[in-house]
Amino acid sequence: MAPIALETQKPEVVSNPGQYKEQSAGPKTYVKKIEEEGTKDQPAATYQNYLPTWNPDQKYPPLKPFTHIEHGLDADKAFPELLNSAVEKDDLTPTIGSIVSGVQLSSLSSAGKDQLALLTAQRKVLVFRDQDFADLPIHKALDFGGYFGRHHIHPASGSPEGYPEIHLVHRGAGDRSAQTLLEQRTSTVAWHSDVTYEQQPPGTTFLYIFDKPTTGGDTIFVDQVEAYKRLSPAFQERLHGLKAVHSGIEQAEASKARGSIVRREPVTSEHPIVRTHPATGEKALFVNPQFTRYIVGYKKEESDMLLKFLYDHISFGADFQARVKWQAKTVIVWDNRVTCHSAILDWANGQRRHLARITPQAERPFETEYVAEHPSLE
Repeated sequence: MAPIALETQKPEVVSNPGQYKEQSAGPKTYVKKIEEEGTKDQPAATYQNYLPTWNPDQKYPPLKPFTHIEHGLDADKAFPELLNSAVEKDDLTPTIGSIVSGVQLSSLSSAGKDQLALLTAQRKVLVFRDQDFADLPIHKALDFGGYFGRHHIHPASGSPEGYPEIHLVHRGAGDRSAQTLLEQRTSTVAWHSDVTYEQQPPGTTFLYIFDKPTTGGDTIFVDQVEAYKRLSPAFQERLHGLKAVHSGIEQAEASKARGSIVRREPVTSEHPIVRTHPATGEKALFVNPQFTRYIVGYKKEESDMLLKFLYDHISFGADFQARVKWQAKTVIVWDNRVTCHSAILDWANGQRRHLARITPQAERPFETEYVAEHPSLE
């Protein structure tokens, strides 16, 4: 096994509210009777053991640092278990996203899981169809995910009763609250990497589907490694050494505002703007408009200008993005260290969208020395 070094950090106070965009539904829009029984127009939830609860008695102390084991470093680079002769891999784009068919994730050995960690880091996003993940007992799904790191308990989201380690993405039948967002915004897209305000944000991450709209509700991903590579060498070099503050305060306040819970007091953390992946050695941009607030040592106008450029660069990069269309029994595996993503809230017919995320934490983000590389388009 390959442990990743860690260090502790005292959180800073954040005064810049940033661009946090609340996409989540919550207890105010949740109607338990409809989810359990359905209506004449909408069926009941398919996986009712995964329906959300918000328990105000769930309170947790601040997270403590831990030593992350990077399993991608232990993987056989030939992927003999994950990509054997019976498995098909269809790349969605040259740099990000692959659809993998013919392998059952829940049956992988430890060696197969190591290969999964590495391939996810390399391809950034893997889409597995025809999986039994949703049908596993919840504790079995958590056992699988726990191989990749310490489970993150989200400070504010709904979770299945008794399983706070599961982060639920749930918009119930008849819920049209996304339209409220569009009363003030031109788009529902909210680019982010999950909970980057933590000192040790997630790495290999799992999202699996229960119910979905007939059309719409896709998830879009952006390759932060390729986003870094597209920058000029001089600009890349300038970004090295810079750190940015990431904040969970706004998310906690938004949760309170919609009548939801806060399981753990919000924190802020400093992370390098360019981080290095421990298994691949690739450098990636590590900023996102949901949680990144300002660049350390820069004045507000300077920080805002540079962050806006990076956010625009990420969001406009259609040639290093991949959009995944959900199907029944789909599991998406991605590496939060080298991607950003967003749900697409583009359906308005009130159909249910219900998914679960398992979010193993990884190492404290680190950067390595700048080395000039040839642009990816040469």
